[in-house]
Amino acid sequence: MTQLSTREKVLWALAALFITIYALFPVAWMVSLSLKSAGDISNGSFFPTTAEWENYGLIFVGSAQELFVPALWNSIGICLIATFVAVVLATLTAYAVARLDFPGKRAILTMALAVSIFPVISIVTPLYNLWSRIGLYDTWPGLIIPYLSLTLPISIWTLAAFFRQIPWELEQAAQVDGATSWQAFRKVIVPLAMPGVFTTAIIAFFIAWNDFLYGISLTSTTAARPVPAALSSFTGASQFEDPAGAITAAAIVVTIPVIVLVLLFQRRIVSGLTNGAVKG
Repeated sequence: MTQLSTREKVLWALAALFITIYALFPVAWMVSLSLKSAGDISNGSFFPTTAEWENYGLIFVGSAQELFVPALWNSIGICLIATFVAVVLATLTAYAVARLDFPGKRAILTMALAVSIFPVISIVTPLYNLWSRIGLYDTWPGLIIPYLSLTLPISIWTLAAFFRQIPWELEQAAQVDGATSWQAFRKVIVPLAMPGVFTTAIIAFFIAWNDFLYGISLTSTTAARPVPAALSSFTGASQFEDPAGAITAAAIVVTIPVIVLVLLFQRRIVSGLTNGAVKG
């Protein structure tokens, strides 16, 4: 490994500090806005005159409760189900791609990559028309199914890389001892792949959690509208009231779980993204 000089270390430290401040400034501004009172929002000051919690009370027990709380439950439920389905399907698909020899397995990976880079905006309108006709518009399944198009491709790529790292001999040894192919997969391969499965689940959950386009296009009521789409519906108590405080308070609430998960599992997330990107 190349040793850095003192000057280079200082430059790298300053660069890291600048990037950190640049990246965290919007978050700090959101926290400041969420703690400002309605009359303090437009004062131009970075810090609130007096830290208030009224915006958080507004979204949980106040006038914005009917918009935010159902949307929060919708986001949690829809994203958890979409993540679970994506991980189960991706585990079986990635195992087949990594372990079995059959024609067309490279086409599966190619198709997954193509779907992952396909522009979402181009399929929203056809989905809206189709969902409206078959009754999936503004329902949980109406969002879970499109979310699979976002989460399944990267889950397949990430898990295929993890499966390739597991020694093939362990599965063969289990079959020699009398286990069937399914038993060897379930009792030997799956436990060894659990770190990769867990990492993939976190990545898939983040992707579904952050979606806005599907949420705003395929829902119209609190029956299925997720938080990112609900935030665009926030208004003040009157046309003269700025809803920025309530919006930023809601944004902070839905961002906290993401930040906590990233801080706890950042190494696993980076490992999963790197493996999925390099090995195909």
